Amino acid sequence: MTDNSIVWGVIGCGDVVEVKGGPGFQKCDNSKLLAVMRRNKDLAEDFAKRHNVPLWYDDADQLLANPEINAVYIATPPSTHLEYALKALDAGKHVYVEKPMVLSNAEAEELIKAVDKSNTKLVVAHYRRFLPMYKQVKNLIDTDAIGAIKFVDLRFLQPFDFNSKATWRLDKDVSGGGYFHDIAPHQIDLMYHFFGAYNAAKGIAVNQSKINNVDDTVSGIISFENGIQFRGLWSFAIPKGLQEDRCVIYGENGTIEFSFYEEQVFLKSKTMERTFGFKNPTDIQRPMIQETVNYFLEKRSNPCPVEDGALVTRLIEEFTK
Repeated sequence: MTDNSIVWGVIGCGDVVEVKGGPGFQKCDNSKLLAVMRRNKDLAEDFAKRHNVPLWYDDADQLLANPEINAVYIATPPSTHLEYALKALDAGKHVYVEKPMVLSNAEAEELIKAVDKSNTKLVVAHYRRFLPMYKQVKNLIDTDAIGAIKFVDLRFLQPFDFNSKATWRLDKDVSGGGYFHDIAPHQIDLMYHFFGAYNAAKGIAVNQSKINNVDDTVSGIISFENGIQFRGLWSFAIPKGLQEDRCVIYGENGTIEFSFYEEQVFLKSKTMERTFGFKNPTDIQRPMIQETVNYFLEKRSNPCPVEDGALVTRLIEEFTK
């Protein structure tokens, strides 16, 4: 370990690390992936060998005890995020933690206190902030491409099998409460990233389909301090053929429209109509990982601090309580 590089250990090397995150730790500047951990040692070893990672463990404490590792990526299901984050901070490691950061406001407050007391740093993995598509949306907002923003309408409606690979998402004790708790944090974080602090939020969550024991339909409204109003509707049990993935930002002179799983932004204003196209990297977290590495090396400010993760947690509770 040197002062000029971040040496990573990964706790939890499942599907998210396989494609979205893992390769980024090896491709970023001043970054090295030294070790991975998974409770199933055979799967940990398989991941490590396929990705040329030198070390693998089946015990997180062993990984955290490695003195060469100075930063940890926590990519386990949400129910263990707080536990591993606290252990990593206590071990003197920087932390990059998956979303949702934690399961509740109480856990968020505990983590904030731990970060404040620690000599190390924590970043929440809201990686969409640094994808070119969302940077373009923010630039259009910040440069008044459609004038003063008035309100935002988000509709994310998907059939039940939209995201059915990981069944833990349907276990409230593990995920926090279904697909909404897995998908919506990125979207809610973007709204905060675009529009800033809020002063009021309310929502309703129901289990319309009764397919399982978690709420599958959530509606929420946010009043931002700058007067912008947000309305969101999420469903994860909509009949096939009725699915929708659409966010529209309305300004006094036009609209900015995009979806979360396509790579286009549509601008319509009084003076022009334009489509912006993008191509995300396969290892989609790489831009965020680079910004995180730079922050850990004191080359920039925190790209997504624990307080931002706590804000998203509060909004999720407002929408679903």
